[in-house]
Amino acid sequence: MSLSRRFGPSRTRDEGRGIPDATVARLPVYHRVLRGLADDGVLTVSSDHLAAACGVSPAKLRKDLSHLGSYGTRGVGYDVSYLSYHISRELGLSKPWGVVIVGVGNLGHALVSYRGFASRGFEIVGLLDSHPDVIGERITTSGVDLVVRPMAELEAVVADSGAHIGVIAAPADAAQSVCERLVAAGVRSILNFAPVVLVVPDEVEVRKVDLAVELQILAFHEQRRVDDAAQLPKVMPA
Repeated sequence: MSLSRRFGPSRTRDEGRGIPDATVARLPVYHRVLRGLADDGVLTVSSDHLAAACGVSPAKLRKDLSHLGSYGTRGVGYDVSYLSYHISRELGLSKPWGVVIVGVGNLGHALVSYRGFASRGFEIVGLLDSHPDVIGERITTSGVDLVVRPMAELEAVVADSGAHIGVIAAPADAAQSVCERLVAAGVRSILNFAPVVLVVPDEVEVRKVDLAVELQILAFHEQRRVDDAAQLPKVMPA
């Protein structure tokens, strides 16, 4: 079994279906906005209005949605519920996906407390940690009580819960070994919060979340603005 390194966001399995990675990355935004419109009682929405709400151009929106099929009507726009359903189906949200979180420290607790998982098609089904002070802790998420289990039971938790997605919120020095155990247990989709690049088999998808990197990118743009402002000609008062 060959191994490959994933640098940043990995490729999607939709390449063969003609859906570009950039489009896949925007679909959750479209879905979130459409759900909000539906909650507000909006029945139809124009491409211009929907694009503005999603922060993209109308042309980009229409091109993205064309990869899913033709769900709009000229002069009318998009049926909000119908389009939301098709995007949800494309994203695989027609059924809940079991998620197991490894590492229940501050970050792990924050993830468990996030209420958006259930409404977006994800169910936390297992919690694991190696620290004796955390093991055995009972945490309620989406109305379900979960007990933090020891790392020795990782494989059993994945098998018993039927988890499809693993979240690594463990320290950097433990992330690779955690990843390997998740893969060996049958997990093929991993969200990694540890600041390391994971080595995984070709059939495993890894998405990396690195807040420090995102802050550094923002700092880069801030510095560019500072530099540009310093280069502006000084205007002498009259």
